[in-house]
Amino acid sequence: MMLAPLSFRSKSLRALCAVVAIAMLAVVATPLYAQEPPAPNCGGKTPGPGEPPFVSEDATASVTVAGGTIDIHYNTPHMHGRRIMGCLVPYGKVWRTGANPATTLITSVPLKFGSLLVPAGTHTLYTLPSADAWLLILNNQTGQWGLVYDQAQDLGRIPMKAKPMKAPQEVMSLTFENTTANSTELHVRWETMDRYVVITKP
Repeated sequence: MMLAPLSFRSKSLRALCAVVAIAMLAVVATPLYAQEPPAPNCGGKTPGPGEPPFVSEDATASVTVAGGTIDIHYNTPHMHGRRIMGCLVPYGKVWRTGANPATTLITSVPLKFGSLLVPAGTHTLYTLPSADAWLLILNNQTGQWGLVYDQAQDLGRIPMKAKPMKAPQEVMSLTFENTTANSTELHVRWETMDRYVVITKP
């Protein structure tokens, strides 16, 4: 007479354990890089009730130089009244130089970024900002989320030059400027920061 209740309780316990195990597996399997840390208190506004969330739009920067092409695919964060350099983009830490997926650079020909020889192919672009000087980082890992960075896969780091800006720029941008047949400048602009590196034919 007692077998049925015991069997029912045993089955219920096994079902509960299975549900808990699946839930724990889902948590463990969630990529850590998708869980972005909370933004520091840098001021600015946040979307109000019923307003859509802020969006960092897809963008592409392209140029023809040195007998080939360079294409950069990135997402464009906005200021939204926030303090950016030294706060939302902290000094002394590698920055994805965009938003969402890692910023991808594709060159069809070998080129020199500053003094660094960059082979043809696909690379990931990062920067290392500081209050005084910036480094452009080209990395051989590709296809990752923007917060994923493996220094062991760096192709190299290049000092960046600076230009003054007269007014703050709301939307971050990557642009190619002052292009000639065999050279161009890659500019990173946001807030009141304009940093760039000269790209030339080897």
